Amino acid sequence: MTTQRTALVLGATGLVGGEVVRLLLADPTYHKVLVLVRRNLPLRHDKLEQHLVDFDRLSQHNALFAVDDVFCCLGTTIRKAGSQEAFRKVDYTYPYEAARLAAEQGVRQFLLVTALGANAQSGIFYNRVKGEVEAAISNLALPAFHIFRPSLLLGDRQEVRLGEQIGKVVAGATGFLMLGPLKKYKGIQAATVAEAMLQVAKRGGAGKHVYQSDQIQEMGK
Repeated sequence: MTTQRTALVLGATGLVGGEVVRLLLADPTYHKVLVLVRRNLPLRHDKLEQHLVDFDRLSQHNALFAVDDVFCCLGTTIRKAGSQEAFRKVDYTYPYEAARLAAEQGVRQFLLVTALGANAQSGIFYNRVKGEVEAAISNLALPAFHIFRPSLLLGDRQEVRLGEQIGKVVAGATGFLMLGPLKKYKGIQAATVAEAMLQVAKRGGAGKHVYQSDQIQEMGK
């Protein structure tokens, strides 16, 4: 790994992605941070490059994927997307296309946020899509592929997600019960996930690696 590295972030307007950008800009290991967004972030920094893109046409921006590390934090909900098809586009098609372009451009590492319970054989649509994108990207020629499976993400979102708000209340009331085997189900701060991703990226390591929510919690302390 070079001492001065470049990073590309997808999903920079989301909970985890926003924290990843903040950490990368503050870390001297990275001298340039590119973000692909539909709208500009209200953020200015000498290391930051913002690129407005149409995610349905990512291949038109393939040169932007010629970086050391790609952090893919894209994700939505079926309610916000409007349909299962639209959800699949954001949580499967876009991440897979990003990984494909990254592999073609010789990226060193691809780091992906999915979710606890991701399983390509799951009977739950959400978990199945998350598992399917993990499996699809695993077949690409990436030197290193790191998968992060957080439980319920905690943090301040710009938009209100009712299900998550209810989940946060429940998580706050029952968090002390999440011990031992149940620990991985405990809600996790988006900043903690971002910190774990940065630690893994800086440490490096070839091959495919999966980090469950309790492992992420420990790394991101």
